[in-house]
Amino acid sequence: MIPKEILREVRRIQILTDRAVNDVFAGEYESVFKGRGMEFDEVRPYSPGDEIRTIDWNVTARAGEPYVKQFVEERELTVMLLVDLSGSGQFGSTPKLKNEVAAELCAVLSFVAMKNNDKVGAIIFTDKVEKFIPPKKGTSHSLRIIREFLAFRPEPCETNMAEALEYLGRVTSKRSVVFLVSDFLCTGYEKPLGIMSRRHDVIALRIVDPREMELPSMGFLELEDAETGETVLVDTWSPSLRTAYRKNAVEFDENLEETLRSVGVDRIDIRTDESYVRPIELFFRMRERRR
Repeated sequence: MIPKEILREVRRIQILTDRAVNDVFAGEYESVFKGRGMEFDEVRPYSPGDEIRTIDWNVTARAGEPYVKQFVEERELTVMLLVDLSGSGQFGSTPKLKNEVAAELCAVLSFVAMKNNDKVGAIIFTDKVEKFIPPKKGTSHSLRIIREFLAFRPEPCETNMAEALEYLGRVTSKRSVVFLVSDFLCTGYEKPLGIMSRRHDVIALRIVDPREMELPSMGFLELEDAETGETVLVDTWSPSLRTAYRKNAVEFDENLEETLRSVGVDRIDIRTDESYVRPIELFFRMRERRR
């Protein structure tokens, strides 16, 4: 049985994301993610002006007159949501935890793909692959994905993105659009990410809480690492500590940007204290201009 509170939250997210899906993203998604190319449809008699290279010589030989092949765009895509729901996603200094924002974000992406008749699948990971949902079409399937995200409760553990990427390579042979949703507070994923980006169109969505970028002056705080359980007492009144904290955050951001650029992965930053609509809209427009 699915808990009533999960069902209520699924419905809330469905209503919340409906406008973004229908008014903002649907058309832009289709123009950005085109499909895998052209596939054979049928043959027809040759007409003056047709390209010689499209002639089907086997049919021409049998019919005694020239025939050409016709092709149509293969529109259907497979979208994979590769989502980090490890312990660090349970952090939040705003009304929404990072994992809650991830669930809403994936709902939008899933519903947009569904409206374009694309298949959507998902992989939930922490320090291991927790759940694999094979790609399918339809509203009920998209709602199931959201339910799985909302119902999942991580144990304290570190993040193993490399294993999740390698698992994706084993279960997804067809070229797909992969949305990698994480706070990227992990290491050792660079090589498998590079391999995946050569096989799939990978987009990194980094979810960040504002307190991960800058520490407020609030006196002594006991901070706990959500993934290791380690605690530390810090004096947030100290200007030098806050400066060092901000510097580390900037360096982390720059290193992440360099890593993603080196393997050809586009990046979207999603803050928990701001709407995710604008960053995704800007990304779609950037992709369209690049095309």
